[in-house]
Amino acid sequence: MDPIEALEEISFWLERSQAPSFKVQAFRKAADAIQQLAPEELRRLVDAGRVTSLKGVAARSGEVITQAMADAVPDYLADLRERGKEALAAGGGTLRTALRGDLHSHSNWSDGGSPIEAMVAAARTLGREYLALTDHSPNLTIANGLSVERLEKQLGIVEGINASLEDIRLLKGIEVDILEDGTLDQTPEMLARLDVVVASVHSKLRADRQTMTQRMLGGIRDPHTNVLGHCTGRLVQGSRGTRPESEFDAAKVFTECAEWGVAVEINSRPERQDPPDNLIKLALDAGCLFSIDSDAHAPGQLDFLQYGAERAEALGVPKERIVTTWPLEQLTEWLSLKK
Repeated sequence: MDPIEALEEISFWLERSQAPSFKVQAFRKAADAIQQLAPEELRRLVDAGRVTSLKGVAARSGEVITQAMADAVPDYLADLRERGKEALAAGGGTLRTALRGDLHSHSNWSDGGSPIEAMVAAARTLGREYLALTDHSPNLTIANGLSVERLEKQLGIVEGINASLEDIRLLKGIEVDILEDGTLDQTPEMLARLDVVVASVHSKLRADRQTMTQRMLGGIRDPHTNVLGHCTGRLVQGSRGTRPESEFDAAKVFTECAEWGVAVEINSRPERQDPPDNLIKLALDAGCLFSIDSDAHAPGQLDFLQYGAERAEALGVPKERIVTTWPLEQLTEWLSLKK
């Protein structure tokens, strides 16, 4: 087995199970370390039992490399594969199998941890038909948001990836900040060139109800917006601590989502679970479409869709109103209505 592939797959399974980031990075660093070596040099180190002399290769990753170089599936990987056969979520099986794609993911171009190609490879492994690359917009400097120039360059890379693949489509996208005045944090010209625009609020989340409502309505009414991302901004668990829901007139926001053809995101990240159950029910009653998305920042997190599917199914969200269950042709036709 190729040792780099083994290390990358281990990272995938660890990310999927929400292992600590330092544990995941240990295997990625090992992969980076041996990638710099000529095959014969790696073989020499393995045969001499000195692979752990490489900076970034610890005892466990060295064991994985050694076993992979012996054309065996490393024991640690075999164990992770066995554990990975179990679903992440207990429920939502019907919707989980119906999901075809994901409209919210991040690469190392903004605050994700992996290259675009690694995200696409993981999506293919999971059987996705499409994946939207939605790195952040420039206002979110803490997340290395994309300027016009960087987004332009990224679009060229996406086109190159799509030209080389037939079984998955990488959609050009962005997670664009809804600014305080309700405008979107990217030029209209660039937004018009994208397939998918996820509009989200990332700042001043404790603004008063009226202010936040007007801000969100501005983003929803922008003709480029396709999806309203993690609408309350809440955090319910995780290393970043907890954060309460932002306050806004949800009935008005969801009514306009339905009127403007903007899908309400069911964000599948375990620490977000956004929107809360009561707001999903309100959006359902308002006639909204939904998009079950992973908001993945690493390859293994793409499978977080299971959590969103579990919640949506439990709350009775019909499959036909979830745009990420639609085949690519139907999805792109819906997206093109905003162009």
